Amino acid sequence: MAHAQQAPAQALREWADTGVALLPLGTRFVAVRLPEALIHAAADTAQPQELAARLTRLLNGPVIFDGRTMGGTYYALMRPRIGSPWKHQAIAPRLGVGTYLGVPKLDRRKPPGTYWTVPPRFKGDLCAPGAVASLIVNAIRVSQEAEQ
Repeated sequence: MAHAQQAPAQALREWADTGVALLPLGTRFVAVRLPEALIHAAADTAQPQELAARLTRLLNGPVIFDGRTMGGTYYALMRPRIGSPWKHQAIAPRLGVGTYLGVPKLDRRKPPGTYWTVPPRFKGDLCAPGAVASLIVNAIRVSQEAEQ
């Protein structure tokens, strides 16, 4: 992930100094910003261990949690797809070129601060766009059913 920056050594320094590196999105990976309520609806739990296990199964790729922003936000990391429209931009925006994301050091797996809910398992491990889209659609359906 350090290679997302033009100077990977900078990311390594940031991880060593603060535990979080600010990485540019759009070249090596993009991130889908998922509100906490959406994730809890999709996973049908707010319990951290259960949530991590369900997100692992549902997304099969890395997910970051940042509890310091907007009441809690998850970021599913995906491969960039040039020319591929993202149908869920209004509720779960796909962030890419021109955006930076705080990416935690691989061993940050619990609060406080930004941490991995689902860490990458290998170099290049990313969520499939279809899996992220399915999670969003399911969460919307569950939320609508709960309102009825």
